[in-house]
Amino acid sequence: MRNKGFTLIELLVVIAIVGILAVIAIPSFTEQVAKSRRAEAVRILGDMQLRQERWRANHTTYGTCDQLVAPSTCATYNATIPHYSISVTGNSTTGHTLTATRKGAQSGDRCGNFVLTVSNGVATKSLSGGSNTSNCNWP
Repeated sequence: MRNKGFTLIELLVVIAIVGILAVIAIPSFTEQVAKSRRAEAVRILGDMQLRQERWRANHTTYGTCDQLVAPSTCATYNATIPHYSISVTGNSTTGHTLTATRKGAQSGDRCGNFVLTVSNGVATKSLSGGSNTSNCNWP
């Protein structure tokens, strides 16, 4: 008489294969998710830079975060961004610094915070506070 079904050995082999695939796939998946969140930070910094240039075209200095996101506030604006918090510092007649600071699920990201500094018309992109910034280049 033949019984239909799986033997215990067959079931254990399948579980082992699935486990090996999971060990390989999960870190790759989480890195891709973090990478997409980094792209979001770069996009937001680009948007804030455009807002800065628009503000500077109509005023004698670069704007503060609250001025750039008016009629909202910077705190309200940052509440709408799930993985980064945007700050504007050093706004003057010649330059400013925009920083996307990690928060929430992205707070442990190895690439750190994204910093865009503009001084005398020259933009400099950098990373700060990351544990391993190799392969974290700005696009």
